[in-house]
Amino acid sequence: MAFHFIGIKGTGMAALAEILHDENKEVRGSDIEKYIFTQDGLEERGIEILPFDAANIQDGDTVIVGLSFDSRHPEVKAALDNPRVKTYYYNEYLGHLLERYTSICVAGTHGKSTTTGILASVLSRFEKTGFLIGDGHGHMPKDAKNFVLESCEFKRHFLAYHPDYAIVTNMEIDHIDYYKNMEDYIDAFQSFVNQIKKKAVICGDDPYLPTLSYTVPVVRYGLNEGNDYQARNVSQGPDGIEYDVFFHGALLHHVKLPEIGYPFLINSLGVFALAHTLGMEPDEIVAGLLDYKGIARRFVSEEVGESVLIDDYAHHPTAIEFMIEAARSRYPGKKIVALYKPDRYSRLQYFLDRFASSLNTADQVCLLDFPKNAVREDETITVTIDDLLARCPGARLLEIDEPSAEALKAMGPAVYIFMSSKDIYLLKDKLKEIL
Repeated sequence: MAFHFIGIKGTGMAALAEILHDENKEVRGSDIEKYIFTQDGLEERGIEILPFDAANIQDGDTVIVGLSFDSRHPEVKAALDNPRVKTYYYNEYLGHLLERYTSICVAGTHGKSTTTGILASVLSRFEKTGFLIGDGHGHMPKDAKNFVLESCEFKRHFLAYHPDYAIVTNMEIDHIDYYKNMEDYIDAFQSFVNQIKKKAVICGDDPYLPTLSYTVPVVRYGLNEGNDYQARNVSQGPDGIEYDVFFHGALLHHVKLPEIGYPFLINSLGVFALAHTLGMEPDEIVAGLLDYKGIARRFVSEEVGESVLIDDYAHHPTAIEFMIEAARSRYPGKKIVALYKPDRYSRLQYFLDRFASSLNTADQVCLLDFPKNAVREDETITVTIDDLLARCPGARLLEIDEPSAEALKAMGPAVYIFMSSKDIYLLKDKLKEIL
């Protein structure tokens, strides 16, 4: 009578497993045996992680299936074939779980994980709040009232959710292997906002979000005039960001934060807008913003000697450009080495020139090839890592091994930014050992 997770090391799956464990449910799961950073939180809770095996499925189980698995997988097939097992896909089960709480979804192309993490930090000072973040972390305190959930648009998965409130950060086409064009992408977000029950908090500076139709009241935030919550007098430097929050044209509060970069600025403003809308006092909101300690694989930096190693999940050219810009602001005058490992062939082919232009804002570019299990989505996808390499003058092609780590050391001292949704952090670990 357990919850069994097929693909428990997935970022969302691991977070959900942690939440159910916090609710005193019996939880176990299965996955590949290779180390993935998401397993750390599972192991800390004593959640059993098994190798894949159809025999893992037992009578009476509630099985939660990761979204990258289909009915051909032996465990999925065993679950579906067993009438004494309840089977849900990840987002389907989450849709039911949301109904037990005041639910707040965070959607958007960029900034979902960070915004979810900041919001959880802030709201926890207001009311008991659970959270699921796409960095593999989840938590549900006893007697929680709120549940903050990162909500991904990939294959319209977020349409399983009907939240009370939502923050929508931005819209820029992504997941090219699924969405036909920007119109298709906009249609998905329109369907999502149609499902919000009480209030939508959107970035009013975004070119697309204000054009959607909303059936609930809308609160807008941003840097431009006309937003309900506007950041003015923005300044940033090596020590962080400062700005004033104006609400309907009147000064509400000054904000000073140690983080850096436009993404954190705009995401913290969105959280301020949502929390204030829910009734939090400005002083408490700012205290919650200062409580935020970061999340896994989002501008996680550490200084090693004269160098700085930054690990980040950035896998879209816009995110890469913002990462390099933020690193220059945080570490002015230092050499910037940008490292990137692509994840999907379709994404690299569609954004090839933009990936190159974003990466080339660094002083040195280093690339890693696709994961060995990456597949070309269809016969029109012909791009290779060499196509990106050719567009980045002086770029180096590296691997996750000791010689590559030695080559990186020779480029230093520098700020090394390791960017990928894949396991590029393993090369960072090797460089750290050498340094």
